[in-house]
Amino acid sequence: MSYQFLTFEVADRIATITVNRPDKLNALNDATIAELGRAIDEAIGRDDVAGVLLTGAGRAFVAGADISELQSQSPLEAQRRARAGQAIFRRFETSPKPTMAVINGFALGGGCELAMACHLRMASEKAKLGQPEVKLGIVPGYGGTQRLPRLVGRGAALKLLLTGDMIDAAEALRLGLVDQVAAPDALMDTARTLLAAMIVNAPLALAGCIEAVDRGLGVTLEEGCTIESDFFGLLSATADMKEGMRAFLDKRPPTFTGR
Repeated sequence: MSYQFLTFEVADRIATITVNRPDKLNALNDATIAELGRAIDEAIGRDDVAGVLLTGAGRAFVAGADISELQSQSPLEAQRRARAGQAIFRRFETSPKPTMAVINGFALGGGCELAMACHLRMASEKAKLGQPEVKLGIVPGYGGTQRLPRLVGRGAALKLLLTGDMIDAAEALRLGLVDQVAAPDALMDTARTLLAAMIVNAPLALAGCIEAVDRGLGVTLEEGCTIESDFFGLLSATADMKEGMRAFLDKRPPTFTGR
């Protein structure tokens, strides 16, 4: 599959999706968001892909939405644009294969929202993150008001949303907005190493963990534990469960097949 605003590469069972508009600091226009949807669908559908890294070309991850498209939008167009972007970002969040945002620089506005939609976030020490939409007279449109408080708590989220301020990687790590920080020259290798440590595990178990956490966040603890026990039961019928337990008892590495 070919892309105009992204690159898509696969190596060692990891797909690397790179937003490739460096002259625009990888700003998200409608066409780029649509390509992101195609790219995550391709990664999910390919048998040779077990996990996804998402990053940006040049000195930005994604510096935000493309303001040249937003400035003339009508209220109805704005609502439709937000919902279309939300649906595509949600596909990263619900991917059965682990997704990791590798934040190499600016992750502002829609870029921060895109990073938050991934399962994990690895940031360069030089990264800057924020939701500056209020400075433009709008609110985040791609899930920022919903995912940010879930990650950092209500007060910290409102402080970022209402000031529109940028924070550095160290503060993002302290708040829980990112999961790990790495030196710029080691960023991609560190991200690949972490993702590789995940994808050696049973694919159905990985997908089960992702879905159980995602569904559980929206229900009571009791309901969430029911979701977990359902997956625990279902996975006990898989060949990978039998292989994993045999390998443990035999003191050897397992060979998982995703069945």
